[in-house]
Amino acid sequence: MSTPPLAGAGMPPGAFSGTQAQAAREVNTASLCRIGQETVQDIVFRTMEIFQLLRNMQLPNGVTYHTATYQDRLAKLQEHLRQLSILFRKLRLVYDKCNENCAGLDPVPIEQLIPYVEEDGSKHDDRGAASQLRFASEERREIMEVNKVLNEAECVHDMRGCLFPLVHFKA
Repeated sequence: MSTPPLAGAGMPPGAFSGTQAQAAREVNTASLCRIGQETVQDIVFRTMEIFQLLRNMQLPNGVTYHTATYQDRLAKLQEHLRQLSILFRKLRLVYDKCNENCAGLDPVPIEQLIPYVEEDGSKHDDRGAASQLRFASEERREIMEVNKVLNEAECVHDMRGCLFPLVHFKA
């Protein structure tokens, strides 16, 4: 993700109006989370590269290293570690900014995140909840029965596949 150019970086100081500059500084929390996810993926990738470099290095078991080879591998390892350090700092900044953006939010109970459709307008009616529970239970039982039949059919198909060569190629 690219950042907006700052004043003094090749642009005149009045290039952005006040609201545009404020909007450029405020980033959506969802975008920050995506940036954080990409940063974590980069950290994992860099860490895998570091382990790959370490795995390919030979231990100095009385063998003399060529100094150029040693210096090259050391420089690569140091560069990867430097990049990894930068990525961790970036992740910390993203984490802090997300926490700052979400500091004023009240936690929402999970039940409120599930959409609810009212049939007769009585939201707190126990009979409606009981009928929904009964309907969900019946639906779950039907799905389990269908899965059982499908699993049995797949098992029969696999058994036929195993037995077919034995029956037809028996000499």
